[in-house]
Amino acid sequence: MSETTNPGLEGVIVAETELSDVDGEAGELIIGGYPLEELAANASYEESVFLLFKGRLPTADELETFRTDLAARRRITEEVRQVLRRAAADGAPAMDALRMGVAAASLEDEGGERENADVDTTAETGSGPRADAIRLVAVVPTVVATYWRYRRGEEPLEPRSDLNHAANYLYLLTGEEPTPADVRGLETYLNTVIEHGVNASTFTARTVVSTDSDLISAITAAVGALKGPLHGGAPGPVLEMLREVHEEGDPEGYVREKLEGGERLMGFGHRVYRVRDPRAAVLSDAAERLYAQSADADFFETVQAFESTAVDALAEHKPDRRLETNVEFYTAALLDGVGVPQELFTPTFAVSRVGGWSAHCLEQLEDNRLVRPVSRYVGETGRTWTPVDERGV
Repeated sequence: MSETTNPGLEGVIVAETELSDVDGEAGELIIGGYPLEELAANASYEESVFLLFKGRLPTADELETFRTDLAARRRITEEVRQVLRRAAADGAPAMDALRMGVAAASLEDEGGERENADVDTTAETGSGPRADAIRLVAVVPTVVATYWRYRRGEEPLEPRSDLNHAANYLYLLTGEEPTPADVRGLETYLNTVIEHGVNASTFTARTVVSTDSDLISAITAAVGALKGPLHGGAPGPVLEMLREVHEEGDPEGYVREKLEGGERLMGFGHRVYRVRDPRAAVLSDAAERLYAQSADADFFETVQAFESTAVDALAEHKPDRRLETNVEFYTAALLDGVGVPQELFTPTFAVSRVGGWSAHCLEQLEDNRLVRPVSRYVGETGRTWTPVDERGV
């Protein structure tokens, strides 16, 4: 057995996948065989999920059936609402509320929603891993929006089957039917971050399901991993930074002050990418289109100016680090532009990534092997037992 230790499993291949290919050196991301920029800019979120679940894009009839299946599973029970109501009343963070709601997602709404599942996705009973995958993708937006409305002292809304996935989520948050521009902006975001290799939360989900546990347990664990600020929590602070820079009107001065003070600039640098994050490029284009129709266009001009200033300054101050723009930088601007509250940035990440998590779980189960790494012991040896009354300090 090799004695090499790889902290954080750095560089260790733990799975073969057909879901995505991440090239950090070239700055390229392929999802289901499609370049990210093509898929994100053109697909609906339902098409992206179908692609990950089935390995191909749907026909028009298949897409309509899949949309219907998702819409039929969006509702949550009163018992789940009670949990979210209590979480909101206690001021629980949104990711904690999401974890609670996902854990209870197997409590489906009355009316036998499982029986409405796409018969090609599950056994004849309409249950099983693929049915759970569809349920999870469908219900996460409802859980997030229900918690948020309770948090604001408002009653939650019923999901609308006539709206697509992205539009329904915005409707559940605001109570208003969103504009096509907002829907397209959010949909581009959901497509962009739906899948990104075996990251921490995805690996967590695959590990759980490798034990022959269920998808709901696996996705609950993935939500717990995403909650950690080292994984999914940066877009909120990025927005705060961008708003501060916009109010001060001096991007160059802000960057200089932060770098000279040894502080970190949020939204730059990535564990994998050594060039500009390809997701940042896609979201930048989407945000530019969105803000071109917005009264807040001057804010986006500040965002673009700040990126240019920050990248040049980072290259000068830290030439060995290659700190380029990452996905979180334009996530903050785009989600704010479509009306997603800052407190829901990370849960909205989960609204998208649940599609990738679920697809990885299904892929793991196709040729499953229990995930069981080993550790190298570095503790004491040669100790002998001493009765408690004979032990010194």
